[in-house]
Amino acid sequence: MANAFFKVPVAKNEPVLAYRPGSPERAAVQAAIADFKSKESNIPMYIGGEKILTEDRKAIHPPHELKHTLGYFGKGSGVHVQKAISAAMAAKPAWENMAWEDRAAIFLKAADLLAGPFRARMNAATMLCQSKSIYQAEIDAVAELCDFFRYNVQYLTDIYHQQPESAPLTWNRMEYRALEGFVFALTPFNFTSIAGNLPTAPAMCGNVVVWKPAESQIFSASVIMEVLEAAGLPAGVVNLVYVSGPTAGEVIFKDPNFAGIHFTGSTGVFQNLWKTIGENIHLYKSYPRIVGETGGKDFVVMHSSADAEEVATALLRGAFEYQGQKCSAASRAYIPEGKWPQVKGRLVKDLKSVKMGSPEDFTNFFNAVIDEKAFDKIVTYIEESKKNPRVEIISGGGYSKKEGYFIEPTVILSQDPYSLTMCEEIFGPILTIYLYKDAEYEQALELVDNTSPYALTGAIFSLDRAAARLAYEKLRHAAGNFYINDKPTGAVVGQQPFGGARGSGTNDKAGSVLNLYRWLSARSIKENFVPPKDYRYPFMEG
Repeated sequence: MANAFFKVPVAKNEPVLAYRPGSPERAAVQAAIADFKSKESNIPMYIGGEKILTEDRKAIHPPHELKHTLGYFGKGSGVHVQKAISAAMAAKPAWENMAWEDRAAIFLKAADLLAGPFRARMNAATMLCQSKSIYQAEIDAVAELCDFFRYNVQYLTDIYHQQPESAPLTWNRMEYRALEGFVFALTPFNFTSIAGNLPTAPAMCGNVVVWKPAESQIFSASVIMEVLEAAGLPAGVVNLVYVSGPTAGEVIFKDPNFAGIHFTGSTGVFQNLWKTIGENIHLYKSYPRIVGETGGKDFVVMHSSADAEEVATALLRGAFEYQGQKCSAASRAYIPEGKWPQVKGRLVKDLKSVKMGSPEDFTNFFNAVIDEKAFDKIVTYIEESKKNPRVEIISGGGYSKKEGYFIEPTVILSQDPYSLTMCEEIFGPILTIYLYKDAEYEQALELVDNTSPYALTGAIFSLDRAAARLAYEKLRHAAGNFYINDKPTGAVVGQQPFGGARGSGTNDKAGSVLNLYRWLSARSIKENFVPPKDYRYPFMEG
């Protein structure tokens, strides 16, 4: 062990590059895209340092270019899940006993590798695999994942420094242990950074992990493993398996060493996982940690004092960046009737200028939704809206899956505040707007709070400070990330810790110290320097 208390480098947010025409970063990512597309890659599972390919191969196609095959991954089975658990448990003793500065160095190196030699490769993989524009890939797959690595190192160092007071003749200490067992990371398609953070945040705390990514994110998930291996992460600490959810659950949730789940995905899936864990609680050595960020029906509320151009821009960006497939995406908006003509005019005008197509064309703002299942679900909402006499599609509404899963950014005006698209999570490029009477602002806030079971993100636009304050109070529990005069997306690690409550999850705030506490098990240690030699106390004197 080291004979010093080391200070880790102060965490700073990774700068977001511009990718302007002629820039070196633009040329680098274009070259990486061309390299990926010039061959068909075989994507292995990573179990205990072994790269495993199976004969059950499944093709990977860009959502915006279905005719092209990026490569194949081999689907695993319950045998692979069990092998991953065994590999994790075998790696656990050495990993959790590794000196903190050595664990920290691995993730700090991973951040620098990601920001440097792996930057173009990671961005290209995310653009192709998940149909993200270069800007959406850059802020996610590189900048945010770098931030997770660096800030989590800093946060964990801060936790280790928190120690109790000591009375005379004693020394009290607090040890922050890894959990007793392994952690299951179940990650989504929409953010490469979340896919990288969910397994590595527990691992940084000394835990070992079995990681199951969404099938539609496997291509970029494999690049994350390349980065971690290059950074020196020991074999078996993070094990990446490509299996179905039920296959993973059948093995993992019956294992006595299951110690926790780090999850981002749908509310329904998370509730079923929680139920399964509860039913099996008698099997486990310890009560598992259950950490999840789930659905959202995120809102924007405009007060009559707000600027119409600012609101229109926030709606377009907040609802339609990454095709509305952010859990924080603006999905419902409440606009005062008096301001609607101005907001509508600017919003519809701007949407007409939005280009849709492949992210390989850097002039496209808008790309494809992730897969056919998502496409069909979103289209159903559009078609149902067309049948409803109380709603009107004022922009968009078109779609095609001939070449890729393309759905136009769609704006719906609803006369009913409880219409289908005002209430249900869609996870796609549909924004529904309800107009309220200018004098009924407070009632509109109550409507916002009571419409949805979710409480992830929300925004209020107002130049009237009292009106903003009223929204702040009325919507206290309606959003875990609350924005004043800003769109409800774009949380930055170290600046806006992310997460919501109600039906949106456990609000353990990824990108903050709060999340790391969930992956630690504290032990209090008291050392008595001069133990007593007589059981009698002074009050007993005759």
